[in-house]
Amino acid sequence: MALIFSFISHQNTRRKAQVRKTIEFKRLKKYYELKVTLRVTFNSRMSMEKASILKILRSQASVFSFKDILLSNHDVNPLLLKRRLNYYVKKGELYHIRRGLYAKDKNYDRLELATRVFTPSYVSFETVLREAGVIFQYYSTIFVATYQTKEIACDGQAYSFRKIKDTILTNSAGIEKRGFYFIASKERAFLDMLYLNKNYHFDNLSPLDFKKVLALLPIYNNKRMAKEVPTYFKDVDAHTK
Repeated sequence: MALIFSFISHQNTRRKAQVRKTIEFKRLKKYYELKVTLRVTFNSRMSMEKASILKILRSQASVFSFKDILLSNHDVNPLLLKRRLNYYVKKGELYHIRRGLYAKDKNYDRLELATRVFTPSYVSFETVLREAGVIFQYYSTIFVATYQTKEIACDGQAYSFRKIKDTILTNSAGIEKRGFYFIASKERAFLDMLYLNKNYHFDNLSPLDFKKVLALLPIYNNKRMAKEVPTYFKDVDAHTK
C-alpha cells in the first residue's frame, strides 16, 4: 500500500513539474513575442521619424520648426524625434538656429527665419520701405509685424518684432508670399508704419500707389490714420505740380 501511495505521489509531482514547465515556456514565449513586437514597432517609428526629417531636408525651404516635422507625421513620438534631431545636428546634417527652429545649414534665408520665430507674422516697416526707396536710412535689423513686441539676435542678425492688433495682423490684404515667407507690400508697410508712429517722416513717397493705400486703409479702422493719410497725398500733389 505504501508503495502505491509513493508511486501516485511521484506521478503527481511529475505532472506538477510538467505544468510548471509548460507555464514557464508560455511566459517566455509571450515575453520574446512582446520583445520582438516592441523592437519592430521601435524600428518602424525610427524609420518614420528619419523619413520625416529627410523629407524636410529635401524641401526647398531653408528654415523649419520642430512642429513642422512633428505635424508631418502624427505617429512620431516627440521625445524620440528630439533625440533624432539632436543626432542630425551633431552629425552636421542639420543646423540648430534657436529653440525649436532648424535649418539645413548656416546659409539659411534670414527673412524666412524672421517669420518663423513668431506666427502669424510678416516682414514689414523699415525693411520693406527701405527696399522700396520710400525711406533712405539703412537698417541692418529686420523688422517684423506680429502679435508681440520683442528684440532678438540670431547668428549676428538683429530682428525687431512689433505688435499690431490681431484683426490687422490676420488680414491678408497687401501681404505677399515671397518664397517661404510673407512680406508686406510697400503700401501695407507704409500704413503699418503710420499705425505705430504718428506723423512719421518718409523720404520719398513716389514709389507708393495711393489708390492701393486708400484701399488698404479701412483694415486699420483708425480715425487718426484716416485723417493723417490724406496729408501725405497733398504733399505728393504739391511735389508733382
